[in-house]
Amino acid sequence: MNYFKLLVFSLSLILCVSGMSQDINTKKPEQATNKSTLSGEDLLGLKSGADPKKAKPTKAGNSRKKGRPVVFVIGDSTVKNGKGDGSNGQWGWGNFFWQNFDTTKVSIENHALGGRSSRTFITEGLWDKVLEAVQPGDYVLIQFGHNDSGSLNIGRARASLKGNSDKDTTVIMEITGKKETIHTFGWYMRKYASDVKAKKATPILLSHIPRNMFTSTDSTTVIRNTESYGKWTKEAAEMENVPYIDLNSMVVNKYEKMGKDSIQLMYHGDHTHTSKAGALLNGKTVAEGIKNLKNCNLKYLLIK
Repeated sequence: MNYFKLLVFSLSLILCVSGMSQDINTKKPEQATNKSTLSGEDLLGLKSGADPKKAKPTKAGNSRKKGRPVVFVIGDSTVKNGKGDGSNGQWGWGNFFWQNFDTTKVSIENHALGGRSSRTFITEGLWDKVLEAVQPGDYVLIQFGHNDSGSLNIGRARASLKGNSDKDTTVIMEITGKKETIHTFGWYMRKYASDVKAKKATPILLSHIPRNMFTSTDSTTVIRNTESYGKWTKEAAEMENVPYIDLNSMVVNKYEKMGKDSIQLMYHGDHTHTSKAGALLNGKTVAEGIKNLKNCNLKYLLIK
């Protein structure tokens, strides 16, 4: 009798443990489905291994020498890719921008960071660190737009609202569970300009560089952003009465003279991130844009 009871107890224990195991196995997929997945656009740059989080940050303003202004550059991975060392074959134009200037009279600092948008460069505290170092007579070049689309609160959650109005929306952030008020792309660009002007320095807003994308498969016409982020950047510059460089159009104009095969050499790994050749071309184009600006003394610090 005791043997029978022991046998029943053992069988019950086995069934109980088995049931627990099934519960655990069925919960894992449910938890996994709650996790956000990255879109194809979000994966650009990350798959290359050049994780911008591993980049060694440099203190803003550390290049300053007495009596010389500093040019601060901020933006996304098209301005500074990954760790900024070209280890994945991708470069941002900010890496070589200094080559266009007389560095005995001015210093150039590239504080861009891959994956950031006009919104997240502010919300992550990156902008505060740069702005703190800005002094009267300095210049700040600002280029965003590549990462300002997508989700507002899920996954990487870096999008801004479209347009240039003062409208905003409040969302619950998936990662933190906290509320965040999100503004339009133009609002963020205007904030950068306003903050720099308050420091008695000069902001310069730029439309973002073009992607390696064409209006159709057989076309040699590169897609421009003049009706979206380029337009909103220009509007923001006009509203704040600050210099604007249509970098997107200037680069596209060069591309379309080069031909489709040569354009491919300007990119590496995908349709967004530039090779060294592309970065050099873009940096030189920014310098040309500065040279053509009216009432901007930065042009006098360019190499003649």
